[in-house]
Amino acid sequence: MKIIVIGATGLVGAEVVREAIKNPAITAITAIVRSPLNLQHPKLKVIQHQDFLNYDALQQEIKTADAVLWCLGISQTQVSKEQYEIITYDYTIAAAKAVQQFNPDCTFIFLSGEGADNTEQSKTIFARVKGKAENELNKMQLKKLFIVRPAGIKPINKNPKTAFSNKLMIPFFPLFELLMPNFVISSAQLAKAMLYIALNGNKNKLIRNIELKKIGNN
Repeated sequence: MKIIVIGATGLVGAEVVREAIKNPAITAITAIVRSPLNLQHPKLKVIQHQDFLNYDALQQEIKTADAVLWCLGISQTQVSKEQYEIITYDYTIAAAKAVQQFNPDCTFIFLSGEGADNTEQSKTIFARVKGKAENELNKMQLKKLFIVRPAGIKPINKNPKTAFSNKLMIPFFPLFELLMPNFVISSAQLAKAMLYIALNGNKNKLIRNIELKKIGNN
């Protein structure tokens, strides 16, 4: 299987690439990034791409892919509300439309998050915009769409792009795992779950944290 990972320098995207390299069922990985990716492997191809509203230059990559894993994202604390919506909603929908146009049989996996609000009424921009993106993806009627909603993601590898507010939470993960085990998922478990879904599909289109953990532990 050939996969495309969009947002491969982030916490989850980089973990997906690492796990895909180890997975013999994944034969080719194309990492779409804005900045260089500090990973190398014979089955990994890295493409630096700047305009995430236009995927014409990636048409051939998309045409030959079996799955696109959308991992691009940013903390709402790192950008303005307007920028957050562009990155979280506009970029996502532009990529999904490119997949629908160039390779409609391709699987599209959207990395959302626990708390996404499909009513789009939440006062929290994360919940509102993630919910809006989910709603629009569902309206598009993509043939093979999966939406994953992890909760608290425990980093396995350090990532320089992690938001400062998220770094502050890292020491508390052992406590979270003790008191709220269903809330926490490691970045490796999440990456393995996303790859399993890319390879095998899933009975549910929307996959939440508990199910992701079960899949990622297999």
